[in-house]
Amino acid sequence: MLQEIERKFLVEGDYKSLVIKSLRITQGYLSSVPERTVRVRIKDDSGYLTIKGPMNKTGISRFEWEMEIPVEEAKVLMELCEPGVIDKTRHIIPASGGLFFEVDEFHDENKGLIVAEIELPNENRLFEKPLWLGREVTGDKRYYNSMLKKHPFKTWT
Repeated sequence: MLQEIERKFLVEGDYKSLVIKSLRITQGYLSSVPERTVRVRIKDDSGYLTIKGPMNKTGISRFEWEMEIPVEEAKVLMELCEPGVIDKTRHIIPASGGLFFEVDEFHDENKGLIVAEIELPNENRLFEKPLWLGREVTGDKRYYNSMLKKHPFKTWT
């Protein structure tokens, strides 16, 4: 089964010296209901269409299907998306055990929010937590990109 298993954390320390790659991401949603999100993403010069199901009870895993599409088609689909676009820079940082942290530094209406995710092979996989990793927000819907486009970080009190 196609499954995404990840944990999400706020970033509270200096991580930039550990970055091995950075890329710019813009994404919109054709559907952002919790039962299914359909995302269009442009990552540097590549396009992607992604479908995600609802989170399981732990908030760690859910169904995910993704396919690369021509960037020109992704740009056309972005025009059909719901209002609100996510704009962020993703920084890739190696973790122990062959894993990687993806640190998303948000821009525009979500500027000031920095979130790290780590994808795991299973929900019970242990990993080393670096000092720059802050509070865990796995399963907190406010930090889902589909929610950040509706309720941007700048509007939080």
